[in-house]
Formats: sequence, structure tokens, C-alpha cells
Amino acid sequence: MSGPAVKTLLTNVVCLGALGWIYGGDLSDALRARTAEVSALQTPPSAVHASVVLGLTGVGLAVFLAGLLRKKPEGFKGYRLLPVLLVIALFLDLVLVEGKTPLDSPELGAVALQRFQADAQKRATVDAVPSRAQELQPFVDALGAPPYLEHGVPVPAYALQVRMDCEGPVRHAPGTRPGTLFYCVARDGKQAWVTLGGLPAEVRFGAPAVLSQRGEPRVAVVRAQVPGENEVLEGIDLDIPAVDGGEAAAPSP
Repeated sequence: MSGPAVKTLLTNVVCLGALGWIYGGDLSDALRARTAEVSALQTPPSAVHASVVLGLTGVGLAVFLAGLLRKKPEGFKGYRLLPVLLVIALFLDLVLVEGKTPLDSPELGAVALQRFQADAQKRATVDAVPSRAQELQPFVDALGAPPYLEHGVPVPAYALQVRMDCEGPVRHAPGTRPGTLFYCVARDGKQAWVTLGGLPAEVRFGAPAVLSQRGEPRVAVVRAQVPGENEVLEGIDLDIPAVDGGEAAAPSP
């Protein structure tokens, strides 16, 4: 009895590392999401599922080591437990995530910004952009739920905060609920900057902040219509002034 082949040893080591990395990470995310102010997750990871898989991994490792110490031959079934467990766990994960969007939280937030900008742009006139919360709220309601957790609980819906007499978009949002759209109308009423409360794209857990990428906020811009222009203006990721938004005028309920 010379023990398992080198290929079997390497297979078990790889499977053990994969199980620990995937489900150890899931368990860490699940526990961290419960305490973090904001998490860039659409749904909280299942701590129970991750714990069960890690527990079975421990059992499989114990059986593997017992067979290795006793120099069980290549045909010992205990050498197959970790590979089989990895395949089953990954299959269950694929079943659980079926039908879910492949986009992550920053991408979904950017899509929501673009949709809101397109809807608001349609209501703009030659003289001004829409500025009443009551007029804009239906566009917010149509966005569904934000892709964020607040203290481990999914945020149920986007919110709207309208600010008047602005010189630029909101760049900071301390203490604001994730999923809040900041709609900042310029003093002349012909332009509005839209940003979203959430987290920077590079951060998964943390305090509320404006959705940004590489330090720059994701900004959508609504403009007054140009006479004779029928197309919706593109307004995502334009150059933005460095000045913060003005005073809150009409936050939605």
C-alpha cells in the first residue's frame, strides 16, 4: 500500500483550496454584510449554505488525511470526497443563481442613472428641465430596487432628492440611504446633474457615498431641449464641475 497517486493528491489540494476560497469568502461576505452600513450586494449571501459546505469540507479533509496517513491505495473512496463535494456545491450555486442578472452593483447603478436621465430628459422643455419631485417620482419608482444592502437588508426602492440653485452635482453623500438619486438643478433651470448614493465601484463594504469610479462620480446630465431637437441627449459620465450641489429643496417621501 503506497498511498494515492500524485495526481490524486494535487486534485484534492486544488479542490480544498477552491472550496475554502469560494465558500470561506461567501461566509465572510455574509457576516460582513450584516454589520456594514452599505454593501455592494444585491442579496445577502447565505451564511448557512457556506457554513454547511465548509463543514462538509472539513469532514472530507479529515477522511482524506486519515486515508493518507494509513497509506490507503488509490482506489480508496475517501480520496474522492473533496472533488465530489466541489462539483455538487458548484452545481447548487448555479441552480440558485439561475435567472439573476450577471451585472454587479456599480453597473446596475449606472444603468439606473442612465434610465432616469433618459426619462427626465423627455420631460425637459426649451425653457427648463423638470424640477418638481412629484413630476420625477414616477421615473424613480420605475427603477425597482437598488443593488445595495443596508446593514445586511436589501434596500426596497430608490429615493429622490431634488436640489435647486446648484453649481454642480452632489459629490458626497454621508449618512444618506443607498439608492438615493440626487437631482441638482442649475440656477438657470436649464440643466440638472444626477448622481446616485451607494458606494464607489472599487468598494464592496463601507459608509454611504456617491457612486463613483476611480474617484470620479458617475454623473447623468439632463438639459433643456434645443429647438428642433427630438432625440434624447446622452448624459452619462460627462465632465463635471468641482463644486458641490445646493440646498435640498424637495426630497421625496
